Parts: sequence; structure tokens; C-alpha cells
Amino acid sequence: MPEGIELPEAEHGDNPLVIPVSVTISILAVLVAAVTLLGHRAHTEELLLQAKASDQWSYYQAKNIRLHEMQVVVDQFGVLANQDKEKTQALGEKYKKEVERYEKDKDDISEKAKELENERDLVSHRADRFDGGEGLIEVGLVICSMTLLTKRRFYWFAGILIGAAGVAFALTAFLVHL
Repeated sequence: MPEGIELPEAEHGDNPLVIPVSVTISILAVLVAAVTLLGHRAHTEELLLQAKASDQWSYYQAKNIRLHEMQVVVDQFGVLANQDKEKTQALGEKYKKEVERYEKDKDDISEKAKELENERDLVSHRADRFDGGEGLIEVGLVICSMTLLTKRRFYWFAGILIGAAGVAFALTAFLVHL
């Protein structure tokens, strides 16, 4: 008994394309799986970056609220007349420094949030490339399988060509830079 799997002659006896097309379909299926995985990971990373950017903007908003609270305190010290002008002035200076600190913090937080949004956009473009490549490879796979039904080499070559275009398109995801 020979080793390996033998296909019965009746299944593909009159079609010599069955084995090469089946191998091509198998290869395209593996490529679809790989590109799909890369696309899913890119989309997951995109969502995580969006969450981080949203967190940064929430932090920015909290600092902004604190900044406005401190500005109100500083304004009140400027308006209130107190018997101890030195103490009032010292407290006013303390809160002015707090206002400056919050303004600086707010700017830093805003920059970090914008960086995260830019990174998210880059990952989103990569994910789109993976998705496009996945679609093309799937179309190539389906067209290749039409060879088995029609026994025409044209579909096999067209499927290989479209599948290769899908792989090339998916690989461009690694070249995307903003």
C-alpha cells in the first residue's frame, strides 16, 4: 500500500488541473487566514489607541476644569479686600502658579492625545490595507475554484493573479506612514 493519500482516478481522471488548482486554493486559503489575522490585530490596536486617546482627552478636560476653578479663585482674591493684604497677595500668587501649571499640563496632555490619534489613524490605514488584501485574495480563491467546475485554465491563472494582487496590496500595509 503506497504512503500518502491517493485520490481515486474517477474523481480527477479527466481533469489534470485538479491537483495543481487544489494546491493553489490551499495556499490562497492560508494567505487569507494570515492577512485576516493581521487585519484583526490592526483593528484591535486601532480600538486600543482610540480608547487611550479618549482617556487623554478626558484627562485634558479634567485639567481644564481645574484650571478654570483656579482662575476663579485668583479672580476672587483680586476682588476681595481683606485686612491682611500680604496674606491675600501670597495666596493669590500661589493660585496663579497653579493656573500656570494647569495650563502647561493641559498643553502636554493635548499633545499626547493628538499623538495617540495620529498613531490610531496610521493603524487604521494599515488595517484598511489588510482588509482590501483579504478581499482580493478571497476573490482569487473563488475564481481559482471555478477552474474545477469549468476545467478552464483561464480561471486558475486569473485567480492566481488576483490572489497575488491581494497579497501585494496587503503587504503595502507595512509601508504606510503618515
